[in-house]
Amino acid sequence: MKSELLLRPVFHRLEHRLGAHVLICWLALLLTRVAERRCGQRWPRINRELSRLSQVTLAGPAGTVVHTTSLRPAQRAVYQALSIAPPARVSVFEPA
Repeated sequence: MKSELLLRPVFHRLEHRLGAHVLICWLALLLTRVAERRCGQRWPRINRELSRLSQVTLAGPAGTVVHTTSLRPAQRAVYQALSIAPPARVSVFEPA
C-alpha cells in the first residue's frame, strides 16, 4: 500500500499529531479505494489520467483569465464514475 500512495515514514513527537497523521492516511486510503471501485481502474491509472489536467492563468492589460485544458474522454469517464462535476473551462474572468 505504501508504494501506491507514495507514503514515507513520519515521526511525530506529540500524540495529537500522530493521531491526526494516522487519520489522514486512513482517509487517503479510503478515498483511493472508493475511486478504484467506482471507476473499475487501479489508483495509479486514475491519478495519471487526472494529473494530465492543467490550469493556466493568463494575465495582461485586458484582465485575467484562468483557463483549464479540455477533458479527454478517459478523464470525463473518471469524473462521471465518481459523480464529481468536472472543472470549468474558465474559472476566473476579471476584465481590467
